[in-house]
Amino acid sequence: MNNRLQNFGIGMTSLRTRERLAERLTEQGIVDVRVLEAIRDIPRHIFVEEALQSRAYEDLSLPIGNHQTISQPLVVAKMTEALICKDKLNSKPLKRVLEIGAGCGYQTAILSRFALKVKSYERIKPLYDRTRSILKKLNIKNVELIYGDCLSDLKEYEKFDGILSAAAAPEKIPDTLIKSLEIEGRLVLPVEHNKKQNLQLLIKKTDTIFDINDLGEVFFVPLVRGTRE
Repeated sequence: MNNRLQNFGIGMTSLRTRERLAERLTEQGIVDVRVLEAIRDIPRHIFVEEALQSRAYEDLSLPIGNHQTISQPLVVAKMTEALICKDKLNSKPLKRVLEIGAGCGYQTAILSRFALKVKSYERIKPLYDRTRSILKKLNIKNVELIYGDCLSDLKEYEKFDGILSAAAAPEKIPDTLIKSLEIEGRLVLPVEHNKKQNLQLLIKKTDTIFDINDLGEVFFVPLVRGTRE
C-alpha cells in the first residue's frame, strides 16, 4: 500500500473497515484480487462529506453535492474489473484510460492503480476543484484531471485502451467514444433505454466490429454536454 494512504483513517474509516468492504464485494462476485486490493487500500471516506463518512464503507451510493453521487462500491468494482480483466497478470494492465465524469474522484483513484495514464473529465467546476485537491492529497500523479466536456473536447487523434463513463448515454454508445478506442480496447458505460439503464462492456475488435456484453442494471446521472460553474 502507498505510504501516503496508510495515514488515512481510524475507527469507522480504518483499514479493517475497508477490508470488510472488500470481503463483502467478494461475496457479491468480484473476483479480481487487484480490484479488491484497490478497494481495500483507497480510503473512500475522504471522497464524501464529513457528515457521511461513517457510511463510506457501506455498499451504497452517497450524495457528494451538485446533484451527483459517489457510485456504489460494487458498481465501481464491477466496472473496473470489466476494464482490466483482459490482462490478469499485470499490475498496470492499461496504458491510457479515459474517464468521463470524475465526480468526487473515487473511481479516478481506483483507475490510477491500473493505468500508466488516466485522463479524466469533470464538467462541474466545484467537483473538479474538490477532486483535484483530494488527488493531490493522495499523491496520485498519473491522472490528468480536466474541467470540461469530454464529448466536445476530445481530439480525433487521441486513442485509449480503456474508457469508463460514470454517466449514462441515451439509447446507444456515442460514436465519438468508439472512435477514441484502440483496437482490442474496452469501453464500459451505462446506456439508457426505455427509462432503464444497463451497464455495457464494448470490446473493439476492428473499426467496424465490436463485442458488446451486458453487465447488469445500474443507475447513473445522464451523459450531457457542456460545463457548469
